[in-house]
Amino acid sequence: MQIVAFANQKGGVGKTTSAVNSAVVLASRGYRTLLLDLDPQGNATSSLGIDKADLDLSMYDVMLDESAIEDARLRSVRENLDVVPTTSDLAAAEIELVGMPSRERRLALACHRIRHDYDVALIDCPPSLGLLTLNGLTAAGHIVIPIQCEFLALEGVTQLIHTIDLTRRQLNPTLDLLGVLMTMFDARTRLSTHVVEEVRKYFPDHLFETVVPRSVRLAEAPSYGQAITEYDPSSRGGSAYDAFVDELAARLGLPVPDPASAAHANTGESTS
Repeated sequence: MQIVAFANQKGGVGKTTSAVNSAVVLASRGYRTLLLDLDPQGNATSSLGIDKADLDLSMYDVMLDESAIEDARLRSVRENLDVVPTTSDLAAAEIELVGMPSRERRLALACHRIRHDYDVALIDCPPSLGLLTLNGLTAAGHIVIPIQCEFLALEGVTQLIHTIDLTRRQLNPTLDLLGVLMTMFDARTRLSTHVVEEVRKYFPDHLFETVVPRSVRLAEAPSYGQAITEYDPSSRGGSAYDAFVDELAARLGLPVPDPASAAHANTGESTS
């Protein structure tokens, strides 16, 4: 199982949108996909139409070692897509984990139990560099950094890179910066183009070719509990995340999925 963390301690950069839409596209292509919501805001959970009030178990129970991840995950939220959901209870985990053994490895240990169940797992990390994000980086083999095409886009990224380096040295030596994804691109402004150019200078070897546009349709989709490729697949946002997953799968070296699995996923039919 390949594990990818979507992380940036700066909020509002399209991190959750990217994790959710990438997970849905991967699943639609036949990859056995797991989405892990590690953000106490639980936006990845609600973006897929999951009612947090109906949850018996969540990421909080997994992180505090009160429940196995197998029991907390929601099966078949979409064809080929399982989700470990989150509620606001997870916010308390930052404090409760401090005195626990292996506090930085709780998620990694949980994911190890289900490593043969999936082709790829995506982690939506919180907009901070606390213990929850550290757990995400320790569990992941790869990290994607979404950066919005706005003023001060690189603010704080240096600190994130420092945290990634510390994680490599102390906890997860194989953690790889898979790439930087530019989001909220507005073709009508010079600023967006300028920001992409500046980020390319900062990350010359890591920038994804795909640039996700600023889009009303992208903003609307979560309110319907849908990914953009479900809500409006022909939109600019839908096309962008489809193209991004092409790059993501290629960089991860994911095998070409069985066309039959992808066809069943797109029609909602079972492969069993």
